[in-house]
Amino acid sequence: MEQSKAPVLDALAAYHRSGQTPFTPPGHKQGRGADARVREVLGEAVFRSDVLATSGLDDRTSSGGVLEEAQALMADAVGADHAFFSTCGSSLSVKSAMLSVAGPYEKLIVGRDAHKSVVSGLILSGIRPVWVDPRWDAERHLAHPPSAEAFEAAFAEHPDARGALVTTPTPYGTCSDLAAIAEVCHRRGRPLIVDEAWGAHLPFHPDLPTWAMDAGADVCVTSVHKMGSGLEQSSVFHLQGDLIKPEVLKSREDLLGTTSPSSLVYAALDGWRRQMVEHGEALYDHALALAHKTRERISRIDGMHVHGREDFCGPDRAADMDPLQIIIDISAWKVTGYRAADWLRAEHHINLHVADHRRISAQLTHADDSDTAERLLTALTDLAAHTGGLRTGQPVEVPPPSRLRLEQAVLPRDAFFGRTEQVPWHEADGRITAEMLTPYPPGIPAALPGERLTEEVLRYLRTGVEAGMVVPDAADTRVTTVRVFREE
Repeated sequence: MEQSKAPVLDALAAYHRSGQTPFTPPGHKQGRGADARVREVLGEAVFRSDVLATSGLDDRTSSGGVLEEAQALMADAVGADHAFFSTCGSSLSVKSAMLSVAGPYEKLIVGRDAHKSVVSGLILSGIRPVWVDPRWDAERHLAHPPSAEAFEAAFAEHPDARGALVTTPTPYGTCSDLAAIAEVCHRRGRPLIVDEAWGAHLPFHPDLPTWAMDAGADVCVTSVHKMGSGLEQSSVFHLQGDLIKPEVLKSREDLLGTTSPSSLVYAALDGWRRQMVEHGEALYDHALALAHKTRERISRIDGMHVHGREDFCGPDRAADMDPLQIIIDISAWKVTGYRAADWLRAEHHINLHVADHRRISAQLTHADDSDTAERLLTALTDLAAHTGGLRTGQPVEVPPPSRLRLEQAVLPRDAFFGRTEQVPWHEADGRITAEMLTPYPPGIPAALPGERLTEEVLRYLRTGVEAGMVVPDAADTRVTTVRVFREE
């Protein structure tokens, strides 16, 4: 296909040239009705291009096929059979994929390091999860994606499972052996869903980890706003093979998605695809070189250990890693990542990616350059000189891997929608949680609806909150109380 085209952007340009007058939503009418103070912050162009997809970008019957052509170009660019744009983020895309594979009370094999959006999909659908444990690094208190052998064992125990879902790369940049997991699924005629939210850039450079479609996945969900040039909420899910019908996947997206999609998000997705096809390899040549140099320089700061392949990859660990995710262990300082991240924002206006009980991370993309890298290095160097004032003396009590894993006692949907009560956290040991308790970011639940809580996990969350952890989806975000399921 002619990858130099950008149908959505071209349609927007044509809309502007034609001088159309809308008597349709959005009600701001290309910004004329927006408050001047809002326009001053957001800019005139945002409102000018915020038009309907139908009776705006395209006519009432979508006879121009603008979105369809843009999606076909995306699929062609990355080697998928089909691509679908979503303006509701990968949180919607992954739910759509799950509902395309399994229905209420059917089984889906899922890596337990799944994002909270996957758990939301289980709650909405009534799918019965068969959890596969991640590969735990007990020394570093870090989870890597599950192995192919773990999925093999799960299918052997649950041959009626409708398919599998794996998250890779993780927010820490570590990757699973997708080709091996796909082979496990396909030997049984079952589809593989890959939540590759952190991997939208992977198809566009040979030195990045293998992307899901090349590894044989059936559905791959990507968040283009995370590592690409998309606007927030932009997602694409890709489909190949014949195990999931495209009309089924599209119908599930229609069930969950908005009927008022953002043309701004569509346009940015369209333009990003063209940018990557034309310039992606050169842009990532630069980004990878910058990441290598930045990693090396950070590693020379006293007390900072930059995780590399020697830490993350190998037997019982990850199969690969994305070097653009710079993960820095600061445990030698006895300072939490939460405190360090807050200090960097307050003192240097630097916003980091993941912060946990012992790490901070900086995400580089094709948009970074020597100037942004220098700002990061200057801030980290200054951080190293101020660690004494950041020690709280409040260690986060992280249980060993065997104690982090909770029993799934009730279906997530049944616990979430069942009769509940709010109890003090120290009385919740042995109770079944009715809510997600999710340190964020990265958004992987420590406990999810239907799991039986333990004192160790509750203490981990409480000590984490006291040390700066954020648990935003709990009814009580301080986790002094917990919402639990009333067992009959």
